[in-house]
Amino acid sequence: MSQPFKDAVGFCKTIMRNGYDAYVINARLQALTLDETGKEQELDICTEAGLDELLKYFPNIEESQDKGTIGYLVEGGVKYFFYPASTDEAAYTDEAVSVMTPRLLKKLEQRGDIPLSAVCPFIPKAKDLYADFADFSEGQIRFKGLPDQALKKDYSLAYRALRFAANFDKEIEANSWAAIVRNARRVLDYVPMSDFLDEWRKVEAESMHKFFSLLFDSMLLHGLIPEIAALSRVTQIKNPEEGTEESVLEHTLDVMKAYPEELPYDWFGTVACLFHDVGKLYTADFHDDQWHFLQHHRVGAKVTRKVLKRLRFEEQDIDLICELVQNHMRPHFMLTDKGIRRLRSLDEYPRIMEMVKADIKARDGSWREFNHNLKMAERADIPEDEIEPLLDGNRIMTITGLKPGPVVGQIRDELLKAQIADDVTTDEDAEAFVKAYVKKHQCKGATC
Repeated sequence: MSQPFKDAVGFCKTIMRNGYDAYVINARLQALTLDETGKEQELDICTEAGLDELLKYFPNIEESQDKGTIGYLVEGGVKYFFYPASTDEAAYTDEAVSVMTPRLLKKLEQRGDIPLSAVCPFIPKAKDLYADFADFSEGQIRFKGLPDQALKKDYSLAYRALRFAANFDKEIEANSWAAIVRNARRVLDYVPMSDFLDEWRKVEAESMHKFFSLLFDSMLLHGLIPEIAALSRVTQIKNPEEGTEESVLEHTLDVMKAYPEELPYDWFGTVACLFHDVGKLYTADFHDDQWHFLQHHRVGAKVTRKVLKRLRFEEQDIDLICELVQNHMRPHFMLTDKGIRRLRSLDEYPRIMEMVKADIKARDGSWREFNHNLKMAERADIPEDEIEPLLDGNRIMTITGLKPGPVVGQIRDELLKAQIADDVTTDEDAEAFVKAYVKKHQCKGATC
């Protein structure tokens, strides 16, 4: 081993002893490019240490003006270039070690001796999120060069391409899309879950439905969240009046699309929409010629907690999303005054109501129950002890001829509920309600 290589190995050992990886790039190839005169010898080293860290060990190192090079050090007449190492855990195994640098390529071209391995080499360079993508002005998302080779450098580019396509509302170029589908298994194998979550969190709430649609079409969702992908095989009635069917996954994506119309920046609320019907996979029961999903909201909250823990969500975020999933069915029924007060006591009441609105929009369903609950919610602003019925006990006894007793209080309570529901608004309505109640329940004397 020549002295320049011995010195280069020494530099690498110094860096490694301080906790950073370092190695001489393609030593065999570099040996061919050393100047035989020994006057202008150069060597390339790859390291994950940055310039500030290298200066601690090599005070004479100079910062490079080339963005692809960290810096260079002249020692014993030899110039040592330091390049950034690949630290992407999502890179393909054969692409994780630098085998070429721009300097080596230039030397080989001058010699007229470029090996086949230099056709698509891994050349170290500074990290750039957009470096492997063609200009977006093309109107589509496209990998530069050969799509499969681009993915080999960093398989997390697949998730990034889906994010760009969703956020910028662009289609993915055909060959790039084929490469993503073709390499789906490797993407799932090599990309850490933290990298997927990092890309997911950068997806806008209003674009999340497209992001997950692309994840499903590319077969990535099947490996990431199989519980959601499986909803494509569960069917339900979309609109009872029309009798049309849809898959639960189709409905889920439609709800995710509708929800941000009112809360465009609510990322967590949109995630809750993704999971709001996941319980239907576990509660599906077919009888009387249709599917039933009893208690899917409670089961779904449990499944959601399991999935989000697997995906390494923060505990407080898991609690929030599971609360939304568990309570999203409450406003689908006509609530009493007590029911609406319990619903409004929840911290996430506004989000729950928006989830119900999105659900109705996605199905083009009936607004009857929802509008009823809105009216009830308006009355819920009034403290219970401040609400008085239009007719007092004496007036009720005068109208009905009843004697004093529990039945008068019972009728008074029912009248109050009718007022809260806006079924009774005037004294005339109140008298008619009381008379109808007595007749229906055949009240006489002090009993009904």
